[in-house]
Amino acid sequence: MSDINEIVDIFEFLDDWDARYQYLMELGEHLPPMADELKTEENWVRPCMSRVHVAAQSVEDDPVLIRFVGDCDTAIIKGVLALLIDLLSDRPLREIQDMDVDELFKRLQLEEHLSPSRHVGIYAIVEKMIERATALSDLQPQVGQKTG
Repeated sequence: MSDINEIVDIFEFLDDWDARYQYLMELGEHLPPMADELKTEENWVRPCMSRVHVAAQSVEDDPVLIRFVGDCDTAIIKGVLALLIDLLSDRPLREIQDMDVDELFKRLQLEEHLSPSRHVGIYAIVEKMIERATALSDLQPQVGQKTG
């Protein structure tokens, strides 16, 4: 699990945007495959021009924590998806909702180097991640709350 400062430090270490693009594409290449049964309508990020799916799952050892899986059909967006999965996974819902992804994008200067349509798509991915995490949390019994 990374935080925004760690991600920014890595990007600042890279010399130029060609190196940063390459790094994003490498992140995407290392993204674990998403099970086909998770590539559903509800996990599809519609506003994104690329074909993107993202799903939220409870962490087995600590069901309060949420982990994301995803897939994309374009290399650069798959890299951004991998970065977002790393940033937002293994956190409780409140942390995911409170994460300042705008700060990350501004500090990485993504909006300056990606087309406006890709920029919209990236925000749609973040919104879908929050939506799926919220839906998952709504299904979970609250910690300390009796069930049944």
